[in-house]
Amino acid sequence: MSDVLTENKRPTTEGLELLALHCITRLIGTAANLETTLTSILQVLHDTMRMERATLLLMDEETQRLTIHASCGLSVAEEMRGVYKPDEGVCGQIFQSRSPFVVPDIHSEPLFLNRTGARPRLTKTKISFLGVPILVEGAPVGVLSVDRLFGPEVSFEEDIRFLTVLATLIGQFLRLHEEIRRKEARLKEENRSLKAKLHGMHDGHFIIGHSKPMQEVYGIIEKISQSDVTALLLGESGTGKELVARALHESGNRKDKPFIKVNCAALPETLLESELFGHERGAFTGAHATRQGRFELADNGVIFLDEIGEMPLSLQAKMLRVLQEKQFERIGGTRTFSVDVRIIAATNVSLEQAAAAGRFRADLYYRLNVVPIHLPPLRDRREDIPLLLNHFLQKSNQRNGRNIKLTSELLDFLVDYRWPGNVREMQNLVERMVILAEGERLTLADLPVELVAPGGATNAGPSALPMFESVSIPAEKKGRRSLQDIERAEIELALRRHGWVQVRAARELGLTQRQMGYRIRKYNLSRFDAY
Repeated sequence: MSDVLTENKRPTTEGLELLALHCITRLIGTAANLETTLTSILQVLHDTMRMERATLLLMDEETQRLTIHASCGLSVAEEMRGVYKPDEGVCGQIFQSRSPFVVPDIHSEPLFLNRTGARPRLTKTKISFLGVPILVEGAPVGVLSVDRLFGPEVSFEEDIRFLTVLATLIGQFLRLHEEIRRKEARLKEENRSLKAKLHGMHDGHFIIGHSKPMQEVYGIIEKISQSDVTALLLGESGTGKELVARALHESGNRKDKPFIKVNCAALPETLLESELFGHERGAFTGAHATRQGRFELADNGVIFLDEIGEMPLSLQAKMLRVLQEKQFERIGGTRTFSVDVRIIAATNVSLEQAAAAGRFRADLYYRLNVVPIHLPPLRDRREDIPLLLNHFLQKSNQRNGRNIKLTSELLDFLVDYRWPGNVREMQNLVERMVILAEGERLTLADLPVELVAPGGATNAGPSALPMFESVSIPAEKKGRRSLQDIERAEIELALRRHGWVQVRAARELGLTQRQMGYRIRKYNLSRFDAY
């Protein structure tokens, strides 16, 4: 840059052009967002070449109009007014003829419409307009235009030549962006295809478990998957509500259509409304472009509204309308959109109680609660725990290049653990232990301290295992290897309290009769030895 601009030498036109092209090619080379990059390119024209009110018009496939996608020197309102038919005004002539066009004085050219209103009619300055077509594979896709403040001695040839080179670069950039978009679409289609191939796994639901509660869930999925009925997934956090939502989608008649997920608790109210229903350009500060909402993107497919109980009351009325009429408007717009979307909602709170407390609309609750599906917590499907542990262990071994196995003592502990975080907690625990394991076998010593230490997850709150409550452990015996002693002592105490009636003791400890019998044999307990 120092060769082009020096303190003692005025930069030449060629030097400025080279500087501008250098800056623009760097922008294109590091582009992450189409519209932001195009706006930055036009800003370079203003800062380097002193070109005023630069605009980039592209053909809108939906409206078949030339609209401003990027500009420099125009307000949002002026951008929104800059809409032209393909054969209208100077921009239309440039687009159709695929040739540059120069207006030496915009005030004396009848074809110049000044539709944006950005150029004042009453001015003593002579404003010239230059425009060149943007071509992709020889076909016009848009128009690049700039304003110039010219004197009578200035030639337009150099600027037209420079703008033509720039238009070629922009055309290549647009083509590359379109190819990337198509590639992403192909990858998404391939992803859907792979999911279809995996559809037969785990009873076709991507869910592991053969317990009676899960069989009931599978039965409901099979019954309603081919319909468009609204489903409400209920259950604690980590029970697999998103997996069930995907199972409904993948086994239904919309499986080849979009599956769009929205977490209603992850965004503030203003952003959530825009995320769901979209917004028009200029609807609010920062809305530089029209954006489709998730309901539009999910048209003909399925939308999964996770944590629906956290949706603000002000949005619930609009959501109710979508459920009832399948219609909505974007923020800042007046056009009504109609969509064909199947709605699946999920919550880990009681919507019935929230409705009674006035935190959730009762009419929306009843519209959502057409087919409720209750997902059981892991502690209510203990026979599935070994299957899940084996699955997560295999996956973690593959990811980390290990061949870790569980000891029987650790498996017993994990089967008895109450899993307050459910399947998600199990997956994270297995991954953590595999990564940190020093040997090839996981034992009780590999459990996190907080999982087994007094006051930890196993004995905190109402969901804790009773066998780990109120056990006095001598200081010299405290530690991760004292679990068997703790368990043995608590089982013996429970048996004593119930006169060694195994069924009652098992019920108090949350164990099955089979599990209780196994532990009595394991620790060689006898009522005669205890007295």
